[in-house]
Amino acid sequence: MIETSPSPVDIVLPCLDEAEALPWVLERIPPTWRAIVVDNGSTDGSADIARALGAYVVHEPRRGFGAACHAGLTAATADVVCFCDCDASLDPALLPRVAGPVLDGVADMVLGRRRPTARGAWPAHARLANLELARLIRRRTGLRLRDLGPMRAARREALLALDLTDRRSGYPLQTVIRAADAGWRVDETDVPYHPRTGRSKVTGTWRGTWQAVRDMRAVLAEQPVPGPAAAVSGAVR
Repeated sequence: MIETSPSPVDIVLPCLDEAEALPWVLERIPPTWRAIVVDNGSTDGSADIARALGAYVVHEPRRGFGAACHAGLTAATADVVCFCDCDASLDPALLPRVAGPVLDGVADMVLGRRRPTARGAWPAHARLANLELARLIRRRTGLRLRDLGPMRAARREALLALDLTDRRSGYPLQTVIRAADAGWRVDETDVPYHPRTGRSKVTGTWRGTWQAVRDMRAVLAEQPVPGPAAAVSGAVR
């Protein structure tokens, strides 16, 4: 059963063994906003910790970042949905800065551009891959983004209408590309990026980064899919 949210914003937090980071993350959720923790097969008690701390917990047995994100999106009921990593690398208390332009109707999607706060917060191989991805996004869509950050905000119904299909690491990229194809106004704002708690399941290793690159190449190879315009159309490029 889907739990209806009385809050103006639902925050989707994909989670795989983040027991150590969860208390800090959940205590930083903005007042009146709802945290939806999507447990993606944790074995460290993350789901129980999240539930005890007041989060709405969704279980997604299919492994994959995109599978977790989309399960959270389909469980959300608020008008605006934010996404944020659950590893304490990004501060949920800053989400009003990201969601503000969407709530005010001046942007259709806003991404948090990661700005590292310490040496090692963003591994060199991951940063280089991100720079190349930003270049490819610009060539494919015209969007002049500098980061494909995991912290983002958009309206729930518009996101669902994009008919997103990737369930792995390509999910964030597919979201941006299909939004651009639909004429959304896409913007970004700087957010601090801290060293994560625990080891990354994606960019913490060369193997994880390579798998993410493969997933994203497949998304970039997709033909443009005509989609519905967002609530207010016309992408900022």
